[in-house]
Amino acid sequence: MDDEKRDLNEMMEIIEGIDAVVEDSEENCEDEKDNYKTMNEDIYKEKKGKRKRILSYLAVALISSLITGLISPYIAINYLYADKLPAIEEEVSNDNVVYNIDDNSVNAVSLAAKKAMSSVVGITTKQVQNFGFMSQEVDGVGSGVIVDKNGYILTNSHVVGNGNAKEITVLLENGDKIPGKVLWNDGSIDLAIVKIEQKNLPVATLGDSDKLEIGETAIAIGNPLGLEFQRTVTSGIISGLNRSIQVDRYNVIEDLIQTDASINEGNSGGPLLNSKGEVIGINTAKIKTAEGLGFAIPINMVKPIIEQVVKEGAYKTVFLGITGVEVELYERQLGVELMAEHGVVVIEIVPKSPASKADLRTGDVITKIDDEEIQNMNQLKKSLYKYKKGDKANLGIVRNGREEQVKIEFDVLK
Repeated sequence: MDDEKRDLNEMMEIIEGIDAVVEDSEENCEDEKDNYKTMNEDIYKEKKGKRKRILSYLAVALISSLITGLISPYIAINYLYADKLPAIEEEVSNDNVVYNIDDNSVNAVSLAAKKAMSSVVGITTKQVQNFGFMSQEVDGVGSGVIVDKNGYILTNSHVVGNGNAKEITVLLENGDKIPGKVLWNDGSIDLAIVKIEQKNLPVATLGDSDKLEIGETAIAIGNPLGLEFQRTVTSGIISGLNRSIQVDRYNVIEDLIQTDASINEGNSGGPLLNSKGEVIGINTAKIKTAEGLGFAIPINMVKPIIEQVVKEGAYKTVFLGITGVEVELYERQLGVELMAEHGVVVIEIVPKSPASKADLRTGDVITKIDDEEIQNMNQLKKSLYKYKKGDKANLGIVRNGREEQVKIEFDVLK
């Protein structure tokens, strides 16, 4: 009995030992689980932190690349080619409003047009045209630009019927219709100045047409196809300089500005602007058989005329005092051959005129005035706009088959 009891006690001790071991193992397992979980959380946090750092680095690198890509061309253009580029911003003003115009901006055309718009006018005319034994009154329409606040308007000569229009009406931006009269016109250069009785008008700024370069912005404003499309704005570039076109059988207009800005019937007499909103030319014609071939008279040609007309109410050009005819026509009509290939043959000399005082003679052929070659009477007449009363020039002539030079001093008609 004692032995059995002892064996039972030993068995109970063994079972308790096993239970203790199992309990310790369970506790160790729980500890291991906790350790493992903690370790995984640390690893996860570490990896997450690394991932965030990597993404931050990538974001910084991407933003840096974008900024560098945007700034680098600007730096390269402005510092490597600064001496070859025009000024980026220039200030222009009208009626105390200042605009910053960027020549390379889409807004340049809008701002330039806005600056000049109020100075552009519509011009309607009534002209009497003869058709054989019948005459008929014909309506005309064109454009013009105000060049002096007291009502002086520059337009084309053909818009006002080369000075023969029966009636001229000027339409201002505010809708006022005011009668006008021609103070000066010249069909050989297709320009005219019209006067209306009005004060404090908005005046266009005149630019410098001698500084134009091919490829510059060109903006035309006018009334294409009639007043229902008044003050239409078109834009393009300066396509060519010093162009010549034949407008009729006897007249060639030279030194014109060529542009691809759309110019249509009714645009005649309106301004051609640069990107600053300055008038650089007066639109005069387009080639009807082609697109994008418009022409304008350089504004510098007419500046001295405007100045004198505004100051004195009229313009008096200097004169030579001759009657002449171009060489080709002279040879064809008389069946002779002259020693000069081009020029104007002197047919008659006005007594006491500059030509008489310079000892020009009938039969002389005028081939040059200073450095400008002379082809016909129209060109001779237009070349005189460069001179004022008292100015002197050298005439290149052919006399009796020999080339000579004579000095002449210009005067105006009394």
